[in-house]
Amino acid sequence: MRQISYTKSAIRILRKMPANTAALIRSKIEAYAADPASQANNVKSLKGRSGIRLRVGNWRVIMDDGGNVLAVLEIGPRGGIYE
Repeated sequence: MRQISYTKSAIRILRKMPANTAALIRSKIEAYAADPASQANNVKSLKGRSGIRLRVGNWRVIMDDGGNVLAVLEIGPRGGIYE
């Protein structure tokens, strides 16, 4: 399993959202870190910027998959995350 690092803004958003939603997002991130093929349906490469996008319900997680460390850059609702 790869190491997961969160930015300060991602941690802040996880703390503000309901606990069950935050737990679901964390579990999906951990599942991707352990086995990227397990989340293949929900992961896409971003266009116009580097990184990948993980879909978790109406939430989107922007990540940078660089080697041994999976960096979680942003977490936000479906409509506003890409701005």
